[in-house]
Amino acid sequence: MATNPKFTFRRAKIEDICAVRQMIQELADFEKMSDGPKLTEKDLIRDAGLDGGQEYCHIYVLELQTEEQPTPVTIGYSICFYSYSTWQGRAYFLEDIYVRPAYRRLGAGSYIFRAIADKAKEYNCKRLDFHVLGWNPARKFYERMGAVDLTESEEWHFYRLHGEQIEKLALGV
Repeated sequence: MATNPKFTFRRAKIEDICAVRQMIQELADFEKMSDGPKLTEKDLIRDAGLDGGQEYCHIYVLELQTEEQPTPVTIGYSICFYSYSTWQGRAYFLEDIYVRPAYRRLGAGSYIFRAIADKAKEYNCKRLDFHVLGWNPARKFYERMGAVDLTESEEWHFYRLHGEQIEKLALGV
C-alpha cells in the first residue's frame, strides 16, 4: 500500500494522450467491449482541442505521487463534455472515468469523481450526468457518492443512434 498518496487531477496535455488511449482500451477490456474503441491518439488530440482547434471534450488525467514513487505516475483519466438540460440549463456529462486496477483502494476513484464534481461546479453546471453498465460494481460506489439511478427513479432509458442509422435518417439538406 502506498504511503502518503498525493493525487493531482489536471487537464491532459498532448504528451498524456498515449497513456489516455491505453487506459481507454483497458476500460473497454474491463467492460467486455475490447473491439469498441476506434479513436486514435490523433483523434483525441483533435477532439480535446489540444491541436488548437475546436474543443469537443475535456480530457483529464489523475497522477499519483508517493514516498516510494516521488515521480508522478498517471493512474487514471476521465473524459467529460458539456450537455444541456431544457429544465436546468448547463450540464456536464462524464463519458469515462477510470483508475488503473493496481492503484484502486487508495481513494483515487473518490478523488477523481470529486474533482469532476468540482469542474461541474466551476463551469456552473446544474447536473453531472453519466451512465454505468448494469453489472458494473462501481454502481454501488456512485450511489454512495449520492448519484441517483434514473432508470429506476424516473424510468428514463438511455438510447443511441449509430452512424449508419443517422445516415438513413438525415434529411441531407
